[in-house]
Amino acid sequence: MKKIVLPPELLKKLQEIYRKLEEEYDRVAGELVFSCRDCPDNCCDSYFLHHTYVEWAYLWMGLQKLEPESLAEIEMKAGEYIRCCAEAEARGERPQVMCPLNREGLCILYEHRMLVCRTHGVPARIRRPDGRVLHFPGCFHCQNIVEKIDTKTGDLSVDRTPMLHRLAQLEGELLDRRRHLLPKVKLTIAQMIIKGPPTIPSLFCERKNPAKSG
Repeated sequence: MKKIVLPPELLKKLQEIYRKLEEEYDRVAGELVFSCRDCPDNCCDSYFLHHTYVEWAYLWMGLQKLEPESLAEIEMKAGEYIRCCAEAEARGERPQVMCPLNREGLCILYEHRMLVCRTHGVPARIRRPDGRVLHFPGCFHCQNIVEKIDTKTGDLSVDRTPMLHRLAQLEGELLDRRRHLLPKVKLTIAQMIIKGPPTIPSLFCERKNPAKSG
């Protein structure tokens, strides 16, 4: 039986990107005295699209650790998530549906959550290739905090640009010469779950069967 595994060097680089991002998140959250603790809302119902095979693969590295019953439940929730999002979009609304990985208010794959999930909450910005800077104000609780302080006193937002550049470089390393042969990724977590692991041969290895060892 095969399992999905990112090459060790790529995995190390991805985890370093996440570590740097978390440092930036903690810096901004500390400056704002912001915390998710006791918040009445849950950001896991925010509608996010994700764009890399490398994060898709990392998500599945976490999913395959789950018990079959738990994974089957998540797949059922993912199908319902996709259906509800389609209905909202048909009404001209932005979907707001709870992520299928959320259980009792918490992410059951917290270690494997996506880059956007890791930075959501505090203010952030991205500089596009054309030079335009996109600003994200953070969650409603954080926006309330920002309104009451002087934001000119320091850099009170996470710059996602360096991390996204590094993630794009990792994507290039993973796909190598196949990049132009594969469709671009533009998927929700639910869609990544329903589609299964990305079909890139270098990601798969044989799972050892303990019963047959020795």
